[in-house]
Amino acid sequence: MKIAVIGSGYVGLVAGACFADSGTTVVCVDRDERKLAALEKGEVPFYEPRLADIVKKNWPERLTFSSDLASAIDGAKVVFIAVGTPPQEDGSADLSHVLTVAEQVAKAAKHDLVLVTKSTVPVGTNMRVRQVVQKHTTHKIDVVSNPEFLKEGDAVNDFFKPDRIVIGTDSDHAFEVMARLYAPFNRQQNRVIRMSPQSAEIVKYAANAMLATKISFMNEIARICDATGGDVEDVRIGIGTDKRIGTHFLYAGLGFGGSCFPKDLRALVNTGNELGISMRVAEAATQANLIPVKTMVSHMERDLGGLDGKVIAIWGLAFKPRTDDVREAPALRIIAELKQRGATVRATDPQAMGTALEKLKASYTADIVTMCNTPFEACEGADALLIATEWNEYRNPDLERLASMLKKKWIFDGRNVLVPAAVAEVGLNYRGIGRPAVGPDVK
Repeated sequence: MKIAVIGSGYVGLVAGACFADSGTTVVCVDRDERKLAALEKGEVPFYEPRLADIVKKNWPERLTFSSDLASAIDGAKVVFIAVGTPPQEDGSADLSHVLTVAEQVAKAAKHDLVLVTKSTVPVGTNMRVRQVVQKHTTHKIDVVSNPEFLKEGDAVNDFFKPDRIVIGTDSDHAFEVMARLYAPFNRQQNRVIRMSPQSAEIVKYAANAMLATKISFMNEIARICDATGGDVEDVRIGIGTDKRIGTHFLYAGLGFGGSCFPKDLRALVNTGNELGISMRVAEAATQANLIPVKTMVSHMERDLGGLDGKVIAIWGLAFKPRTDDVREAPALRIIAELKQRGATVRATDPQAMGTALEKLKASYTADIVTMCNTPFEACEGADALLIATEWNEYRNPDLERLASMLKKKWIFDGRNVLVPAAVAEVGLNYRGIGRPAVGPDVK
């Protein structure tokens, strides 16, 4: 089967490469000629484990790249729309790119095909795409909603071994085509769930809103632990053993970031507003997510006797490990708070140094940040250390070495990855999220 994927960003490139790796003939389409030339060399424009290897493995036999949409969809049974849907000022998703691609596909189509929205879109988009397609073609083009559920840092594994494959369509023919396309990823058990396009569009937002709400809820529980002397890690284990709750997304920390949770929560709230429905839980999760960063900075200010003139080492700039994505990353929000209080920063990250520097320059906060190649280089001359991203290499550092470097002897663990007692044993002070602070200077 030949397919085309319009858009070679995060979703489109992962989907295209993984489909190609299953034997499907794939053409990825993008307007950026420089990006296409780099992809043909196996150079992926963002960090995602295993993806570059899969691109190199399948190009050019099963995976090719083109800026010519018309030639790319010629002979394709399925065409995926995987372009961006950036948030507008009111939080709603900007569908202009999706609708433009739908029109281009309809005008260029020389045969019947299945057109699939892979981009994250609000409920009702399938109908809008259908209306655009019907206006510009006489061919039979079935429009299918097939949301992606890819975790940054583990997207390839998620695609190869999905929890579910949601196919939203009213067409039996389109469903059969999609089921055949996904058959290589569906051998061990049937993961395909067929539903209406409206339900499929809601599923993606509902899933992300639920996961984000769990994170925000645990961060609120962490605040209660802070106020009472409880330990949120014990609470997490205690409630996670309840099978109705489960253990996933119960980790307290500096809050969620990235391109999905914040954007999708706001879009869901906006959709509710348009329908006259108040999405109070989603709104609360969004607001609650802003608190952990401010709380941590307040702790730092008090524990360090003020932040003016202080040097803070920050380990981790990406919003989560195994990615270079810094969109709405808590670390960058903390840097902005530190600048307001007169502190300077020495920062490091295994993958996100370049992307972080771009964002810092755009937000006029780069002037207080020195980028460092290694964690211990970041601690040179620092008063305290903040762990902002839970990269594996930050979980078991040489604490004695840190004790000899940090002037104020404080570690602020924004992801609760260290063992507090181990930190205190070497003469350092420890403060996490929702955990009792320990150390020689803790009052």
